[in-house]
Amino acid sequence: MNVAIVGASGAVGHEFLRVLAEQNFPIDSLRLFGSKRSAGSVIPFKGKDYIVEELTPESDFSGVDIAFTSAGAGTSKEYADVITRHGTLMIDNSSAFRMDADVPLVVPEVNGADALVRPRNIIGNPNCTTIQMVVALKPVNDLSKIRKVHVATYQAASGAGASAMAELENQYRELIEGKEPTVEKFAYQLAFNVIPHIDVFLDNDYTKEEMKMYNETRKIMHSDEIAVSATCVRVPVLRAHSEAIWVETERPLEVAEVRKAFENAEGLVVLDDPASKGYPMPLHIADKDPVYVGRLRKDIANPNGIAFWVVGDQIKKGAALNAVQIAQWLLVNDPVFADGYNSSVSKN
Repeated sequence: MNVAIVGASGAVGHEFLRVLAEQNFPIDSLRLFGSKRSAGSVIPFKGKDYIVEELTPESDFSGVDIAFTSAGAGTSKEYADVITRHGTLMIDNSSAFRMDADVPLVVPEVNGADALVRPRNIIGNPNCTTIQMVVALKPVNDLSKIRKVHVATYQAASGAGASAMAELENQYRELIEGKEPTVEKFAYQLAFNVIPHIDVFLDNDYTKEEMKMYNETRKIMHSDEIAVSATCVRVPVLRAHSEAIWVETERPLEVAEVRKAFENAEGLVVLDDPASKGYPMPLHIADKDPVYVGRLRKDIANPNGIAFWVVGDQIKKGAALNAVQIAQWLLVNDPVFADGYNSSVSKN
């Protein structure tokens, strides 16, 4: 594959490169794009240095098979036609096109086949909180249709970018030294605090982040019947999001059957042993690929309810890894990519 990364200098851009290397993704050529400020900088990848090109309306993506984009919704909207006009597939990590009817929104373990129908040659990568939640919801929904989801998220600083992670570290340092903490990326001091506010508030008093979980889940799972009520909270963790989830299904589910479904599900790892204090925590899940699930139990407030806890690395599965997994799914299942990839493998 001939691959491009747009937003290569950012936290997710660097993670794209790391994930592509870890996954041994087949790359014949690689081009890196960034802003005018980052253009000309050098980024190493698998023993070779690559110069970041400035993304402009004149940028030529001809010959590029797949472009992974993570430079913000505004950039994605402005340059989508530039990137796709010669047939390049754009796998976009921003919120720009996620709810567009003609852009599939894909988590491969849940709805990989949606990636086959992409009239604009764009595939949306969902919001990080949605991704890890639907990976866990799918096996439950396969047992019995889900009616309602209540979720409280505990989101790491990484969700606001590399500078936010640096700000959290700096705040702890400043507070320990008796200084006033620097607050720029968050609404309030995050160190020694939690902030029940991510993204802007909407007219219904939910935040945009919370409504993303509502809308994206329904689109990914092909259901207008699933109601999702979320409270999204920023916590003083560097990397990896956690979620407490309560699900109501059409029929009562036993913990044992849900556990078995989780154990057999793609992309999920069960870590659930209360007797030995075994449960997922962001401290241990950061930098890991799967979504981890634990604290599985009946919802004692709802006879048709089940409750559990999930943790996933926000930069990996919540962003770069999911996008790369979409491309990997296409290499196996989409004739447009699979034929060329398989013929190149056979030659080698």
